[in-house]
Amino acid sequence: MGGHLVANLFFTNVIMSDNEFASADAGASETYPLQCSSLRKGGHVMIKGRPCKIVDMSTSKTGKHGHAKVHLTAIDIFTGKKLEDLCPSTHNMNVPNVKRTEFSLLDISDDGFCSLLTESGETREDLKIPETDMGSEIRKRFEEGEELIVTELAACGESMLISVKAQPK
Repeated sequence: MGGHLVANLFFTNVIMSDNEFASADAGASETYPLQCSSLRKGGHVMIKGRPCKIVDMSTSKTGKHGHAKVHLTAIDIFTGKKLEDLCPSTHNMNVPNVKRTEFSLLDISDDGFCSLLTESGETREDLKIPETDMGSEIRKRFEEGEELIVTELAACGESMLISVKAQPK
């Protein structure tokens, strides 16, 4: 009888709406699990629901009955805030899928949105110049007539321009 139940589980129909597959990442998850002891300084991790870059980590010894603990110190990749977490080394943590994309900067609108050219030749106008020193540098260099390439950092449904360089001639 148990085998019959298993067979039914394999053939359960799942009904999904038509617009669930609208993303361009072919169904890739925003995060993936990784054992805490496998995380490395300079890598990424989710802390308190935010994508972060690990700046420091230390492992404590096991207690009399417990697990070794990993203490993580990380910086939110979008806000720059420092976050910390403590987890057993054998437990899994979520790691964000972080993607970097380069674009040619075509124009900057009055409201701060960039007109960007993708590698495939399409234009994109949904990224805003950040209100940071990097944003000021992008504006200044663009106003001076320099042809620029900007880099977008994207993770967990958020994105931000993080760097600028001169376009090769």
